[in-house]
Amino acid sequence: MKDFIYNLERIKPSLVHTELSRLEKKGLIKSVITQNIDRLHRKAGSENVIELHGSPEPHRCMDCGRTISFSEACYIVNSGKIPYCGFCGGILKPDIIFLGELLPAEALSGAAEEAMKADLLLVLGSSLSVQPAASIPAYTLKSGGKIVIINNMETSLDSSAALRYHDLGEVFNYISEKL
Repeated sequence: MKDFIYNLERIKPSLVHTELSRLEKKGLIKSVITQNIDRLHRKAGSENVIELHGSPEPHRCMDCGRTISFSEACYIVNSGKIPYCGFCGGILKPDIIFLGELLPAEALSGAAEEAMKADLLLVLGSSLSVQPAASIPAYTLKSGGKIVIINNMETSLDSSAALRYHDLGEVFNYISEKL
């Protein structure tokens, strides 16, 4: 996990990330709800991003709650040290959800609210098998919206989808050319 989190600066957004950002700027997408902690949606330029599993930006002291930036934490960790709080000496932890921790209530309620307002919700690369995030598309369906699923495996909501595709790259190449 350490090698992944503290090397995120080297990872570049994909076509999917950049197209979602472009569509947001055109007003076609209102928000991005993600389970990923890689910051790639923000790096691509998306502004209204709800990160259900948090983000390594910032790092928060487990004792007093003070924060440092992700770049500061990367410098400390990549120099072989543990990030400690300069105020109280507590350990600084990335603001991400680890196994056994609850999702932040604010992110979960924000995602549900956005899903209820959506005319169309894109489900991208999710098996819809991990709760509570897997329930987000159901809010759209219950509010009269439609869902489009783009994923290379079956999901529990395939039969409820207005459209179903298997290849993200193919779909987003098409979107980048046509929209």
